[in-house]
Amino acid sequence: MEAVEIVRAEVRELIRARGIDPRSEARPTADLIDEVIRAYDERTLSGSLPVMGDPDAVRRSVLDDLTGFGAIQKYLDDPTVEEIWLNSPHAVFVSRHGVSELTPTVLTESEIAELIERLLRTTGRRVDLSSPFVDAALPDGSRLHIVLPDITRSHPAINIRKFIARTRSLNDLVETGSLTPAAAGFLDAAVAAGANILVTGQTQAGKTTMLNALCGSVPARERVITCEEVFELSVPARDWIAMQCRQPSLEGTGEVPLRRLVKEALRMRPDRVIVGEVREAESLDMLIAMNAGLPAMGSLHANSARSAITKMCTLPLLAGPNIGSSFVTPTVAGCIDLVVHLTLLRSGARRVQEIAAIPGGVEGGTVELETIFHTDRASQLVRGRGFSHLGDRIAAIGKDVHSLLEAA
Repeated sequence: MEAVEIVRAEVRELIRARGIDPRSEARPTADLIDEVIRAYDERTLSGSLPVMGDPDAVRRSVLDDLTGFGAIQKYLDDPTVEEIWLNSPHAVFVSRHGVSELTPTVLTESEIAELIERLLRTTGRRVDLSSPFVDAALPDGSRLHIVLPDITRSHPAINIRKFIARTRSLNDLVETGSLTPAAAGFLDAAVAAGANILVTGQTQAGKTTMLNALCGSVPARERVITCEEVFELSVPARDWIAMQCRQPSLEGTGEVPLRRLVKEALRMRPDRVIVGEVREAESLDMLIAMNAGLPAMGSLHANSARSAITKMCTLPLLAGPNIGSSFVTPTVAGCIDLVVHLTLLRSGARRVQEIAAIPGGVEGGTVELETIFHTDRASQLVRGRGFSHLGDRIAAIGKDVHSLLEAA
């Protein structure tokens, strides 16, 4: 048995004997670990125990195991790590700056089971054979997703997308190179003018980050209601209500889907509604909110601005057989003002690839699009040829939108 395992076992025994709760009494637990390590060093002199090696490393390992999330705690503490996922006991990955890497961390089956229990302990959510999927938010705001066998082949799949509050405004995206100053100025004016904006892109392209940045341009006096499957958005507004979905109980009751949240948000005197991500029939409710003259923003998985609008004309049809394209397509054309499309480059960098406006016309069943900004061959975001009715609305609040566009 290694030194760290011996120390861990002795600390656990003393914790039980003294009635200490490691989760709520971190300092007494740390002091107890130091006490055991000092006693271990004295006993090592007799040659009856294996040499400890680095006491600080042992201390961190035992403390993480007792008060944190064990072997993955060091990745949660690492500010360069954006995401952590476990495919199997021998396949623990992390993502740094958009690039994935295999870590040397190896867990046992029992450690994975204990890790899942710890991760869910404070979330109020569950995962078991009857409900093998779970989405939850950890205390620090990180998003947790777990899938159990036999949905997965042999081992649970765990994914933790860390909450890294680095982006609070569009200027932050300009500093990271994701957005040009001219495009940022245009989007800032569009949000202030009350434009309905759809943020699109692939997984990990930075859609939630962009939504957070856009929220930084919302006027201070507005009341903002956010609706999400799991809390991810952080809105810098003084009047902000955040709502998330709820799983059904063991009896199959009490579920609160995203559609319900959007409907309830409209009853809460909002000045602006933000939907974290639309995947299914909730897209209809978001369109209805936009069609009520209420500024709204949302995100959507898509390959381009054009495919995002096509998808938005299709997803609401899932709401029921009485919903047809004759209603949805012109509603999309009349409600959505801007599509901000992002992409994840091979280098791991995240960039705004395109900003398109929807003038409101429909030609042959297809919603018209105008390109405001697009990426050229040199991978630079430049001014496009299109311009729409949105310019008048932005100009009405005192922004010289034409000079912004000419500067691009």
